[in-house]
Amino acid sequence: MQHKKRLETYLYSAIGVAVMVIIVIALNIIVRPMLVRVDMTADKAYTLSDGTKRILSRLDTPVQIRFYFSQRDAATPVDWKTYAARVEDMLKEYQLLAKGNLEIKRLDPVPDTEAEDSANLDGIEGQMLQPLGGDRIYFGLAVSCLDERATIPFLSPARERLLEYDLTRAIAQVAKPQKPVIGVMSGLQVFGGFNPMMMRMGGGGRTEPWVFISELRSDFDVREVPLTAEKIDEDIKVLLVIYPKAISEAAEYALDQFVLRGGKLVAFLDPLSVMDSRGDPSNPLQAAAGSGATLDRLLKAWGLTFDINKVATDKTYFTELGGQDGRPQANPSFLQIPPEAMDTNDVVTSQISRIYLPFAGVFEGTPAEGLKRTVLIRTSPNSDLTEKILAQFGGGQDFKPSGKEYALAVRLSGKFKTAFPDGKPGHDHAEHEGEDKKDEPAATALDSLKASKDENVVVLIGDADLLHEQFYARVQNFFGQRIMIPFSQNLTLVQNLVEQLGGDQDLITIRSRATVARPFTKMRELKAQAEERFAAKIKELEKSEQELAQKINEMLQGKQPGQQIILSDDAKKEWEQVQRKRAEVRETLRQERRNLRKDIDSLQTKLQWTNILAMPAVVALAGVALALIKRQKTAAR
Repeated sequence: MQHKKRLETYLYSAIGVAVMVIIVIALNIIVRPMLVRVDMTADKAYTLSDGTKRILSRLDTPVQIRFYFSQRDAATPVDWKTYAARVEDMLKEYQLLAKGNLEIKRLDPVPDTEAEDSANLDGIEGQMLQPLGGDRIYFGLAVSCLDERATIPFLSPARERLLEYDLTRAIAQVAKPQKPVIGVMSGLQVFGGFNPMMMRMGGGGRTEPWVFISELRSDFDVREVPLTAEKIDEDIKVLLVIYPKAISEAAEYALDQFVLRGGKLVAFLDPLSVMDSRGDPSNPLQAAAGSGATLDRLLKAWGLTFDINKVATDKTYFTELGGQDGRPQANPSFLQIPPEAMDTNDVVTSQISRIYLPFAGVFEGTPAEGLKRTVLIRTSPNSDLTEKILAQFGGGQDFKPSGKEYALAVRLSGKFKTAFPDGKPGHDHAEHEGEDKKDEPAATALDSLKASKDENVVVLIGDADLLHEQFYARVQNFFGQRIMIPFSQNLTLVQNLVEQLGGDQDLITIRSRATVARPFTKMRELKAQAEERFAAKIKELEKSEQELAQKINEMLQGKQPGQQIILSDDAKKEWEQVQRKRAEVRETLRQERRNLRKDIDSLQTKLQWTNILAMPAVVALAGVALALIKRQKTAAR
């Protein structure tokens, strides 16, 4: 009897375990398609944006994504496998949101297989990780719809924050293959070209196109417009004008007519361009004096001014650069713009976290009648304007905050009026007097537009160097491919502007999320406050030294060669007084720097312990609270 009971116990246990296994498997099958991820990041970096959701919801033709990854190859790095799992998770979310219009095909390109052939046909290049041979490792994807195809040859883990943007952009490209036409008119070699300076330094003499050109070409039909153009093609809807140095009146007239006919203009002006290679590098003063580009006649017609002799200096939004002694030094003319200095109500700048503007100019004035000005980027009140030659060498010793927020980037909207009321420059109107207009060509200078029929938009930015990749990204050569890893969002700003004026605005909300760093604003404020406290003392000391030097020079004016000069007792006392004052100020500055360092270290320590203890403290308090509640319920019974 006892043996029978033991047998029944084993039997029931086995049946129970089997039933539990079946339930777990069934739940796994039911729940697995219902992918749920909890995003604990502050800016929801791993949650699909509304822009992606809208683009996927608009798909009306099946799209296929072929995801190639060498999963079974022993040479595949572990971090690649981890990242590949996250890519697959995102693809599953895309598939759910596409509602049947997105097919995901996973392929492992083992050598000598159809999967490897498919990868090669799709342009997915295998990477040879082992220097002495071995199999190629594939990690990329191809997106196709009907006859259109877009390829991401390599999914770099370093570019993970841009994964959603890259993937959604590829889907948008194949789903809507016709690209808007974008024109680029530039006084800098943004399309690459011959550079004699590189030739003299032993280089190849040719430069690659700037990265922003390559990125825009992925979304738009980008066409180069010469700086001497007298007419802008009709099919160009958005025109980027970059550093229009020495632009002719005829070209400026072409821009005027382009805006009046409804074309969207984005102009990057600059008082001091770092990238202007036409200056003499052996004479930096001459380079600074000869630098600068604006659109004087157009700006005047629109009611604005842009002084190419002044750059914005900001003691709050400064950037620390390497100094002569190798230590970081604050450069108030190399601006690092945070979100609080941007228009948070505009889709172009609302989600941008940081941009760099080296030696930027400002826009002043009151917009002409019929135009409205919106400031997209501005300085802090702790700013001023500095002569560009002084700013180039970290000048601004006499800096006094103006208390004014200067406009670094503005949008003008409304109905524009021509800057050329007399027609095309150089056109001889007398020749046409009395002529039969029927015999004239359809578009002469006499037919120039005087005002826009509908409201239009012009965006003006006070810096052109922000477009060069050295100010926003690290570009690495990875197995023959250029991989861009952004550290600021200069490129995002440009892409957002072009997208807003001529493309798919849903991509803006995706791209703007790809932030990689956040400046410690509190620490920057502490440094700015310390500098402000001692600026007056430093200036007073310099003034005393200058006055003394002037007196000594006056004494030395009558000195003959070989003759000794003897200072009076008053001059000696004055010299000793200045020396003592210098020592006092230097000691005070050293003490203030020590106090500043203590404040920063204290802030860092508080942040670290808050991060380390906050979550465990919350869990512990929750546990204690649950224990007390349970104890009260037990006592009540």
